Amino acid sequence: MIESMISAFAEITSGAHLLYLFGGVIMGLVVGIFPGLGGIVGLSLLLPFLYGMDPTSALAMLIGLVAIIPTSDTFTSVLMGIPGSSASQATVLDGFPLAKKGEAARALGAAFSASLYGGVIGAIVLTFFIVVARPVILLFTSAELFMLTILGLSMVGVLAGNCLSKGLLACGLGLMFGALGGAPATGEFRMSFDNAYLGDGLPLVVVGLAMFAVPEIIDLLRSGGAISKSAKLGSGWTQGFKDMWAYRWLCTRCAGIGCIIGALPGLGGSVVDWIAYGHVKQTAKDSSQFGKGDIRGVLAPESANNAKEGGGLIPTLLFAIPGSGSMAVFLGGMELIGLEPGPSMVDGKLNLTYVIIWSLALANVIGAGCCLLISKNVARLTTIKYVYLAPFMVMVICFAAFQATRDLGDLLVLFAVGLVGIMFKRFGWPRPAFLIGFVLADNSETYLYQAVQFYDWGFLLRPGVIIIFVLTVISIWFGARNAPTGETEMANENKPKPTNMKPQAYFAAFVVFLFTWGLIDGVQHSFLGAVYPVGICLVMLPIAMRLFYVTAKNRTEHAANYDYEVEGDHAGQEGVPGLVYYLTWLAGFIAAVMLVGFWLAITGFFLIFLRVHSDAGWTRIVTMITCGVGFITGLSWIMALNFPGGLLQYYFKLPWPLS
Repeated sequence: MIESMISAFAEITSGAHLLYLFGGVIMGLVVGIFPGLGGIVGLSLLLPFLYGMDPTSALAMLIGLVAIIPTSDTFTSVLMGIPGSSASQATVLDGFPLAKKGEAARALGAAFSASLYGGVIGAIVLTFFIVVARPVILLFTSAELFMLTILGLSMVGVLAGNCLSKGLLACGLGLMFGALGGAPATGEFRMSFDNAYLGDGLPLVVVGLAMFAVPEIIDLLRSGGAISKSAKLGSGWTQGFKDMWAYRWLCTRCAGIGCIIGALPGLGGSVVDWIAYGHVKQTAKDSSQFGKGDIRGVLAPESANNAKEGGGLIPTLLFAIPGSGSMAVFLGGMELIGLEPGPSMVDGKLNLTYVIIWSLALANVIGAGCCLLISKNVARLTTIKYVYLAPFMVMVICFAAFQATRDLGDLLVLFAVGLVGIMFKRFGWPRPAFLIGFVLADNSETYLYQAVQFYDWGFLLRPGVIIIFVLTVISIWFGARNAPTGETEMANENKPKPTNMKPQAYFAAFVVFLFTWGLIDGVQHSFLGAVYPVGICLVMLPIAMRLFYVTAKNRTEHAANYDYEVEGDHAGQEGVPGLVYYLTWLAGFIAAVMLVGFWLAITGFFLIFLRVHSDAGWTRIVTMITCGVGFITGLSWIMALNFPGGLLQYYFKLPWPLS
């Protein structure tokens, strides 16, 4: 073992290895900054360049890219309120409010410092755990993995806000949306209207962008100013580093959570940031500022999502079982360069295993250092008037959403789920609870089905299941300790309350309709295909009907009584364009894409939107169009990514990029 460590250390400190590692970090930095792409796209783009390369050099590039994406995807999460990837969704909750307060540099500094810390912790844990990991990982069967999904769902109570019923219903909607498509047990298509696109289920990237990006873009446009209300960027990344060091034990705990979750196949990075965020909110003595700009809400998920990459390497290297989508592509890269993962990675190839592990730590140091150096300048984006950024952000999220399945249905789902996200924000429904339910829906159903098939209902008595159940109860207890005292508690007694609750009642009625539709659709399938969605709808329908009753009766003293149009930032403002106005712009853009294709549609959208809403002259408008469209065109060419085509491209053969 000592000899393997010495050999690995000599390899990672060689000039060639460091050069390739740095190259992978730079590529990962570019991919990570662009929201919605993530590690799967980045690794897939890198694979063609690995042919004929020396295995250790190729591994250096792979590891460099894997390590930096969970760090660099923080830029858009903090600055724009748009999740850079599924692993940075929880960062939006407190990172974006900090940016709006003028503390973007501090938030980014804290995030990158925590990412560095978490990545190094993950590599240290992996160094000592790799030789004994195999028997431990084998203890986790489908029964224990099912209980872990229940542990993740227990975070809903923490993220429910002042109305628990809204939190439960949001999670229930997420579970139902996640169950859309093929049933894991039987392959039956549920709630899909016999549509091929819906039969595959809704892509997580599209749902995440729709729930968080679309509402924020429209809200910022209505504000009429910049993201940050102050041109002051705060005390910069050095203050962020001090924040990380002040809460280093919190970061250590969350990094440990990231290592554990990352090591369990199937859960991956889509849930680890939410579990870490729920943990810090549960254990905080004062949780009143979470969601409003609490720096701990940035540190916890960022330290966890980088540490999970180290944990994810355990099943990938030892069992050739990828722990996440990016690890699946990483596995393909290893096989491409002639390396076969398995028990031999601990026996005959231990030195190569340590090269991978320590390269991961080194890449985190290099990547976080690069991000820290540029964070203060990048944070100045928040001081630009948002009307100039909006067309660029619409272009980015629509282009990123399209890369999920390369189908125009991605854009339609972005708009439809975006409408739901807007209503969630307006009426105080917790969007994180929805996303947790959506992420865990497939895993919870699959693992439950497998556990019952393998162990019958006796799986509930397995020691590992009981231990995780106890942890879940403790999690719920911690969450309940800081929860509101009752459903009648007011969200903020100092703010004016809406006297007309009809809009909320209409939305509650829509939720009742969705669960009713899910129930009717579910009973038409076989028992194994129906039991999961039917069970969800049967539990959620009474809660939804009770909420509808409360809002329909106009009970303004109830905690369900919240309307962002009355209590939010636009309350009392005159002349502020409504939601419908900006939704019409977005709908018009998507319709234009379907008619003339993405490239022509975004060029026209830039031109018309800036001419109508900005005070810029023609020279500035043309310059912005050239820069924005030129950027997306260059990115598409370099990364070989497609533009969405429309009817024009269907009937006529056009040259690239119009094709």
